[in-house]
Amino acid sequence: GAQAGKVLRIVTEDKHLKMGQTADPKMLDMLETVTAQKLDSQSTALYGTASLWDDGLIDPRDTRKLLGFLLDICAEAAVRPLNSNTFGVARL
Repeated sequence: GAQAGKVLRIVTEDKHLKMGQTADPKMLDMLETVTAQKLDSQSTALYGTASLWDDGLIDPRDTRKLLGFLLDICAEAAVRPLNSNTFGVARL
């Protein structure tokens, strides 16, 4: 987050210079700090999964059980016959 905050500060300073203005140092400090804090708090795995950006987290204690389950599904898929459907796909 700190690097992104500094980059945003530099971009904002350059924007003000191109417009012929001087940027308020307090505003730049606040922009850098708020950006860094926001990115740091929103870049955790729990935040991402709570925002439904992924399919969820697997408890490390359940890794072997889930891996076995998924391998069973893959093995079953190779021998399971496919039946054609007569209806469309509903997308919600």
